Amino acid sequence: MGAPYGGVKEQGLCVYANELAQRGFVVLTFDQVHMGESGGEPRNISSPDLFAESFSAAVDYLGVKVPCVDRERIGAIGICGSGGFALPAAQVDVRIKAVATTSMHDITDVRGMFGDNPDMLEDMKRQLAEHRWADFEAGKQEYVPSFPGEPYPSVDALPETDPLTNE
Repeated sequence: MGAPYGGVKEQGLCVYANELAQRGFVVLTFDQVHMGESGGEPRNISSPDLFAESFSAAVDYLGVKVPCVDRERIGAIGICGSGGFALPAAQVDVRIKAVATTSMHDITDVRGMFGDNPDMLEDMKRQLAEHRWADFEAGKQEYVPSFPGEPYPSVDALPETDPLTNE
């Protein structure tokens, strides 16, 4: 069971896991690689390929380390953004027999974010490539938190954001 994108297993994921466990399912929750308590350097980096691989690593663990697990009945659940990582994991890992997601959209669908505008997609890819050069030259990745350091006093105090990037 994968955590929300940018989130950790201790967030809302435990509510789903607890309910499933009470119904007799064996449930493994995990932090995506580079996030939370998972290993990997650099920290707090996003990689759709590695995040999908985290689901397969969870299947490895369940199928080998948990004797009561039936290897032919392992499924994957992705909550929020990780729903977009559970889907490609199941596409390539035949050991995943079922997938359930609670997601607004497939976060791995980068092209869908830009609609029918290939110029915007290419521009974003160029910006990301330049940013990677800068991070490498600096010797570390730039960490841009997606949450404010302090909570806003009210919903009305939230800043205006760009509808495409939410920045």
